[in-house]
Amino acid sequence: MNASFQPLSLDAVPVLQLSGICKSFNIGEPNETEILHSINLSLMPGEFCAIIGPSGSGKSTLLNTIGLLDRPSAGSLRIQGTETTSMNDRELTHLRGHQIGFIFQYHHLLSAFSALENVYMPMFGELGFAHKHLYERASDLLASVGLQPWLHAQASHLSGGQQQRVAVARALMMQPALILADEPTGNLDSKSADTVFEMLRQVCRVNHTAVLFVTHNPLLSARCDRTIQVIDGVILE
Repeated sequence: MNASFQPLSLDAVPVLQLSGICKSFNIGEPNETEILHSINLSLMPGEFCAIIGPSGSGKSTLLNTIGLLDRPSAGSLRIQGTETTSMNDRELTHLRGHQIGFIFQYHHLLSAFSALENVYMPMFGELGFAHKHLYERASDLLASVGLQPWLHAQASHLSGGQQQRVAVARALMMQPALILADEPTGNLDSKSADTVFEMLRQVCRVNHTAVLFVTHNPLLSARCDRTIQVIDGVILE
């Protein structure tokens, strides 16, 4: 583990805790297949962890399970100390919306809206009305990723690196405890990738947000606090 990472306190509750997580598809059918095999993993507040592994290793299945998009077949999955495996769909949606932020390889911004509007959209959907607090928080987040001059620029008019920084700010809008970043720099040139990586790391360090950063770039994974390798549905550290 990188010596730069220090837990907030010795008794801090893990943001993420997986115990014996398995994930199978086509359960009960002749072609039943287990993709994840008894995964154990903990992530503390403020920890920036890389996930690496070849295509087909189970990275996407693991990320979808952690992100509460797929249910595990067995095991325990806790977010902020809360057991999730017995939750219904409505409870999972609420927890996912408030505690987990997603950043994907493609930014998925709404091209016809401004950077500011794209960032406050998640909270607007939660409150159901526009509030001054939305604009202030979205503006602060965009400033923190170096986009203060482009608050009102239409998303389609921003560069690829700028669009991905908007996506970083959007993921932080609900003040999640956990960020899941799936190849967020994969479509960027090396300079833009480095900028997005450092900004994500700095913003999350300030907010004590835990990050799982999926990447194929060994130079970026080496700069994380810890690297987890996924091979054939099991993890190696």
